[in-house]
Parts: sequence; C-alpha cells; structure tokens
Amino acid sequence: MSSANPSHPPIAAPGRVVGIDLGSRRIGVAVTDSAQLVATAASVVRRSGNRVADHRALAQLVADYEAVGVVAGLPVSLSGHIGPAAAAALDEVEELRGALPVEVETVDERLTTQAAARGLRAVGRRARQQRPVIDQAAATVLLQTWVERRRQAAGTTRGRQ
Repeated sequence: MSSANPSHPPIAAPGRVVGIDLGSRRIGVAVTDSAQLVATAASVVRRSGNRVADHRALAQLVADYEAVGVVAGLPVSLSGHIGPAAAAALDEVEELRGALPVEVETVDERLTTQAAARGLRAVGRRARQQRPVIDQAAATVLLQTWVERRRQAAGTTRGRQ
C-alpha cells in the first residue's frame, strides 16, 4: 500500500530512500542505495518521549543520507483494515510530511517484523539477541518490499507503452 494521495506525490528517483519502522519505543531505520535497488539496515532511533525531537533525529538522518524520500511502514491488520496501530502511524506520517524536507510514502508492513525475526533466526540470532536489531531489520524488510513493488510497477508500466 503506497501513498497515492495526489497532494503527496510519489518519491522521485534517483537517490537514496530512507525506510522507517515506527515503533512505540524505537524507530527502525533502513536505507537504499542511490539506484533504489537494495535496502540495508542503518540504525535505530530510540523514542525520546518527544515526537518533535524524534522527527528532528529522522530529519538529520534524511540529510545525512542525502535521501530523496522516506517510506514509513503502515501496520495494516491482517484483514487489510486500518486499525488503531495503522491510524496512529498515519497520524505520525502526516506529522512527518510537515517535518521532513522530502516526500513520505507508506507501505503495508504486514508481517515485516515476523519476516525480520525469521531472517535473524536463520543467521543464528536468538530472541534476546534480536532486540537490538529487530527494528532496523523490520525497516529493511518494509523498504525492500517498497523497492520490489516499485520495480514491478515500473516494469508493468513499461510493458504497456
């Protein structure tokens, strides 16, 4: 699910894109390469209790990576409905659109944390060892999902021309 609101144009290419997993305690951060082909885990922003400060920290990361856009995970329910968590994420995304100097899109992040945990288990990380990196791993999965969907959409569009 990508932000298709006409008042919020899609992220322009080329350039790096930052992916964020908006957790209640931490914000996982991932970043693409400049060709927007591969997402890589980057860092974690610990929630300070002050959303403005948290958004300033994200703005600094956007500047540091010279990002052209941000992709935020949207925790849609398994049934596809916007529940309380997704509504809260959408509220924060609207705030981020005012706080960041780049476009912000959303992507359906259903099951990204579980996929990230499976991936970490596959490389031998136990649950306790996952805590410090699970948020950035989830951000990586959701950003790579956005990359793949964008690539598929571009291929479909080229095929129609």
